[in-house]
Amino acid sequence: MAPPNDPSSLPLRICKPESLDKYFELLDGKFSVKGFPLLSEVPSNVVFAPFLSIYKSSDAPLALLQRVQALSHKGGFLGFHKEAPSDRLMNSIGKFTGREFLSIFRFKTWWSTMWMGSSGSDLQMETQWVLLNVPEIRSYVIIIPVIDGRFRSAFHPGTDGHVMICAESGSTKVTASSFDAIAYVHVSENPYNIMKEAFSALRVHLNTFKLLEEKTVPSLVDKFGWCTWDAFYLAVEPAGIWHGVNDFVEGGVSPRFLIIDDGWQSINTDDENPNEDAKNLVLGGTQMTARLHRLDECDKFRKYKGGSMLGPNPTSFDPKKPKMLILKAIEIEHAENDRDKAIQSRVTDLSPFETKIQKLKQELDVIFGGEEKSVSSGSSGSRSCKAESYGMKAFTRDLRTKFKGLDDIYVWHALCGAWGGVRPDSTNLNSKIISCKLSPGLDGTMADLAVSLEYVSEDYGGRVELAKGYYKGLSDSLSKNFKGSGLISSMQQCNDFFFLGTKQISMGRDPNGDPMGVYWLQGVHMIHCAYNSMWIGQIIKPDWDMFQSDHLCAKFHAGSRAICGGPVYVSDSVGGHDFELLKKLVYPDGTIPKCQDFALPTRDCLFSNPLFDKKTILKIWNFNKYGGVIGAFNCQGAGWDPKEQRIKGYSECYKPLSVSVHVTDIEWDQKKEAAQMGEADEFIVYLNQAEELLIVSPESDAVQITIQPSTFEIFSFVPIKKLGGTGISFAPVGLANMFNSGGTIQEVEYFDSEAETCVKIEVKGGGSFLSYSNASPKKGFLNGAEAAFEWLDNGKLALNLPWTETAGGVSNVAFLF
Repeated sequence: MAPPNDPSSLPLRICKPESLDKYFELLDGKFSVKGFPLLSEVPSNVVFAPFLSIYKSSDAPLALLQRVQALSHKGGFLGFHKEAPSDRLMNSIGKFTGREFLSIFRFKTWWSTMWMGSSGSDLQMETQWVLLNVPEIRSYVIIIPVIDGRFRSAFHPGTDGHVMICAESGSTKVTASSFDAIAYVHVSENPYNIMKEAFSALRVHLNTFKLLEEKTVPSLVDKFGWCTWDAFYLAVEPAGIWHGVNDFVEGGVSPRFLIIDDGWQSINTDDENPNEDAKNLVLGGTQMTARLHRLDECDKFRKYKGGSMLGPNPTSFDPKKPKMLILKAIEIEHAENDRDKAIQSRVTDLSPFETKIQKLKQELDVIFGGEEKSVSSGSSGSRSCKAESYGMKAFTRDLRTKFKGLDDIYVWHALCGAWGGVRPDSTNLNSKIISCKLSPGLDGTMADLAVSLEYVSEDYGGRVELAKGYYKGLSDSLSKNFKGSGLISSMQQCNDFFFLGTKQISMGRDPNGDPMGVYWLQGVHMIHCAYNSMWIGQIIKPDWDMFQSDHLCAKFHAGSRAICGGPVYVSDSVGGHDFELLKKLVYPDGTIPKCQDFALPTRDCLFSNPLFDKKTILKIWNFNKYGGVIGAFNCQGAGWDPKEQRIKGYSECYKPLSVSVHVTDIEWDQKKEAAQMGEADEFIVYLNQAEELLIVSPESDAVQITIQPSTFEIFSFVPIKKLGGTGISFAPVGLANMFNSGGTIQEVEYFDSEAETCVKIEVKGGGSFLSYSNASPKKGFLNGAEAAFEWLDNGKLALNLPWTETAGGVSNVAFLF
C-alpha cells in the first residue's frame, strides 16, 4: 500500500512543464490528435482544455503525481456550454465513422459489458468509455465521460456517426448549463498503458477515488472459498452451511473463506408484522421488496445454539432439501405468473389459480419442516445477538473451531440495508440513518446494489452528492470494522461507483452472466470479466465470480478462474461437487496457484467480437513468477443484440474455431519483472489440455489449434535458460496436473560451473512436476534425497511430487547435469 502524504503539508501541486508536444487540437469543428482528425462536425459549444489547465491540486502520492505530470501533455478535457440550465443535458461532441472502437456500456443498472463498432452511432446507451484505434499514428485514444461538479456523464449513440454525451444530476433541483471537464481524452501508443495513464490522470484530477496500487486487497484474493447462494438461495441456514464446508474438507479442498449470501438478514415486507421475519423465502426475487426490520441476523441464525454442531451428534442435514425447496418455489412462481397473465387477460374467476398457489405453498411449508413459530424481535422470548451462546457469533465461532483453515467469513449485504432498504416503521430502528457496528464473528461483507442510489436522489442533492455521502459512510465503516479492505463490491459497474466509491474498496465482482445457467451463456460471463477488467482493474481487483463445479460447463469456467488473477470460489450445492476438477485449481490447504496480475484480452481481441462474429476466440494473458500464460476460450454463441436490447443466443456461432497463439501475445512490458523474460531467445510452451510441449521463439510461427465450443486451452510460456558452456537448455513448467502449471513454481535457482550444472526449484503442490531439458540429468533430487525421474527424447522431464502438509505443500526439487 502506498504511504500517505504528509498530512501536515498542503495538497501537492503539479508544476507546469515549459514545453511539451501538442497532441490534441480543436479547430474549425475538427478534433484532431497529432494532426489526424478524430472527430468531425464538433459543435461550436464544445471546448477542449489541456489537462494542466483544468487541474488544481491533488492528495495523490508524490510518485503518482509525478507520473501523471510527465504524461499530462497526452490528455485533456472536453466540455460544453448551453444557454438554459437543466438537470439533464445532452450534447454532441462530434462524429466519427470508419474507425474501430472498443467500449464498455451499462446494459443493466448495475452491470456493464463490451461493445465494438466503427461509428459513433454504433455506441450503446450508457457507454462508460470508448477506445478508438488510430493506426495513422500507431496509437489509441480513449474518451471517458466523468464527474463534473454535481453531474455525472455517459455516452449515447447519435445519428449519422455523432457521439452524444449525457450529463445528469439525478435531481430536478440540481441544474447546470456549463461544463469545463465532462469527458477526459487521452492518447497512447499502447492500449494497456492508456488505461493506466488515463485513470491515473482522473484519480489525480477528481480526488474522489484511489487506484488499486494505492490500496490493500482482501487476503482472500489468494484463496479458495465457497459462497452459499446457488446452494440454498434464500433458504440458507446454519446446518446446511456446516455440512457444506465439511463436504469440501472431506473432499480434499478446504475452503479458506466463506460467503454467507442473501438469506441471513432480518427482513419482511410492508404488509407483514413489522417485528417478524418473512417466512419460507427461497428464490431470488421474492425478497426484492423486503426491507430490514432489525440489524442483526434472522431467526434461523439467531436460534443457533453455540456448540450444537461440535458435539458427537450434530444437527443432520438432508442435501436434497435445498433442491426440493427450489423446485417447489419455481412451481409457485410459475403458478403466480399464470395467475398474473389471467388477470391481464381479464379473467374474472381467479379461484382455480389461487387454490393451486395455496396448495403449492402448503407443500413448500411441509418441505421446510412445518411453519415454525417466529421469534419476535420485540418479544421477551427473543435471543440477543450479543449473547455469547447464541446467534451468528456463536455459529461463526463454532465454524472456526471445527474448520481451522477457515480464515474469513463474509456476509451479503445490500448498500441500502436490504433490497428494499430499511423499514421505516420498524420497532427497533428510527427512520433515519444510524451508525452500524461490526456484526460479531464476521471478517467482511459483500455489498450488492452499489449503484442503486441514482433512483432515489431527487430530494438528496442529486446522484453525485448522495453517492458521496453513502460511499463515505461505507468507506469509514470498512476502515473501522473490516481491516480496511474486507468488502467485495458487486452490482456496481457504473462510473458513479468507480469515481466516487472506491477510496477504500479494493475488490469487486467483474461479471454479469449466468455461470450456473444454460451452456450458451457461459462465454458471455467470461467476456464481461475480461473486458471490464481493462478499466475496473485500474481501481479495484477484478473478481471473476463463482461457478458450480458440477455444472455442464464447469471445466470451461475453471480454466478461466485458474489464470484470472483473482480468488477462486464456487457455489456448489451440498454434496454436488467435482473434486477432481477443483483439485486442478486448488491446493489441499485451500490456497491457489494464482497469477500475478489480472487477466486481460490480447491485442488481436480488442476490436473483435469473441461472442458472435464466427471467427474470434477470446484470448486472455497474464503472468506467473517465472513465465507468462495465455488462455484461449471459445465463447462464441451468445451476446448483446442492439435491436432487441438484450443478451440472446446466436446458435449459428456455436461451433469449433481455429486460433493462433504467439509468445508475443503476452504483453511482457506491462510488468517490470516480466520484461526481461519477454526478451528470451526461446521459450517452452506447454499446452495444458493437449499435454504438448513445444519450443517457440519470437520469430517462429504462431501455434495453431482448433477449440471446440465452450472449451479452452491454456498455454504456459517459460523462457528457456541456456546454461554456460555445457549446452544444457532448461525451463521449469510446473505441475502438469494444475490448470495454471506455472503458478506452482515458487523459486528457481541455476548453478553453473565447470564442475557441475545444477537447477533447484521450489514447487508448491502434489502431482507431476514437468520441466523441459534438452538432455537427461545425471541425477534428480526431491527434498534432499535422490529421486527417480522420467526424461523423454522430446525434452519432457517429469518427477512426481507428494503433498507434504508439514512443509506447506512445498517440495524442493533439484536436477544435476
